[in-house]
Amino acid sequence: MTNFNWIVTDLYTETIEGKQDYVVIARYEVIGVDGQYTASTTRVITFSTESVGPFVPYDQLTNEIVVGWIKGELEPSGVENTEASVQGQIDSQINPPTTPQSTPLPWT
Repeated sequence: MTNFNWIVTDLYTETIEGKQDYVVIARYEVIGVDGQYTASTTRVITFSTESVGPFVPYDQLTNEIVVGWIKGELEPSGVENTEASVQGQIDSQINPPTTPQSTPLPWT
């Protein structure tokens, strides 16, 4: 069973409607851990003022709040696709894909 951890690594802000430090872009990493196997992906998302809901002062933001915005912007299918991408990396570690080998022709 893979556990996924969503971590915000960078926030980009601007002044909107007179409010300073309004978060408009976030860089985040999704890390999956399944026993000894770990994989991750890093992505960037741009928020609309509607997607983040009511303004939250920058110094009151938490990882959980911003991850909630990210998941809301991605919608359930985007969250599932992101985690599936990380899961695919883990699955490839658990069961590495085989590489075709050049085999001599049987008639030579």
